[in-house]
Amino acid sequence: MDRKDRQIIAALQRNGRLTNQDLAEQVNLSPSPCLRRTRALEERGVIKGYTAIVDEKAYGLPVTALVRISLERHTGAVVDLFEKKVRETAQILDCYVITGSEDYLLRVLVEDLAGYEAFVRTKLHNIPGIASIDSSFAYGILKQSTVFPILD
Repeated sequence: MDRKDRQIIAALQRNGRLTNQDLAEQVNLSPSPCLRRTRALEERGVIKGYTAIVDEKAYGLPVTALVRISLERHTGAVVDLFEKKVRETAQILDCYVITGSEDYLLRVLVEDLAGYEAFVRTKLHNIPGIASIDSSFAYGILKQSTVFPILD
């Protein structure tokens, strides 16, 4: 992947609805090579898909919880079951495997604090193998981006 491919990706991350003509103009290519490069990025799986970025509050999910999870044991069965349940849970938008005293960091969206309590009681507490759940709530967003930096 070269700098031009990264420019194409950055432009599409800013606006996935660009026409090929507009994209080509933004990255200083003619339309035909631009389309070839874009299709190649899609075929190689570099561009995984296109999506709409939706405002959480306007959608009705204004509460963001950052949840740190520690597992009791790290056997294959415990880890596999936990990760399977995380993938099946709609309220969990992101799950990171992390270093430090906890094992996972979840980003959870809910409608209110009662919704978070219900999420913990009906979803997280029903996953076997969790040793601890530590939650923090985001009360503001300083920066949120979907555009990667362009590497040299």
